[in-house]
Amino acid sequence: MAGVGPMTQDWEPVVIRKRAPNSAAKRDEKTVNAARRSGADIESVRKYNAGTNKAASSGTSLNTKRLDDDTENLAHERVPTELKKAIMQARTDKKLTQSHLAQIINEKPQVIQEYESGKAIPNQQILSKLERALGAKLRGKK
Repeated sequence: MAGVGPMTQDWEPVVIRKRAPNSAAKRDEKTVNAARRSGADIESVRKYNAGTNKAASSGTSLNTKRLDDDTENLAHERVPTELKKAIMQARTDKKLTQSHLAQIINEKPQVIQEYESGKAIPNQQILSKLERALGAKLRGKK
């Protein structure tokens, strides 16, 4: 196929240029220092709240005000005094220790300790186990 016709080059010349610096490159510390050395005018503006996340969480929003105005008591219900005294009385009548009673009802000794000190949050399952183990009515009317 060589030599079939006249060989001509129809390619256009391609010129590759370096891109103009974008705005981030213009603010680069190296570029700013070079501009200072050459005596060019430099404008520096400090943005409000720049570099902080205060804008997202500052000010009192509607939710914050609602939380401040809220007077609802959000404490958990604790074991009443009558119940803790009833548990202690029934346990001592059966001559059981806290750890032995806990072992009978398959709970940790700390659970019995919390119920008798009034720090526990009442759990109906644990109370029913205690009623069965102690043979005493702890919930409802006596």
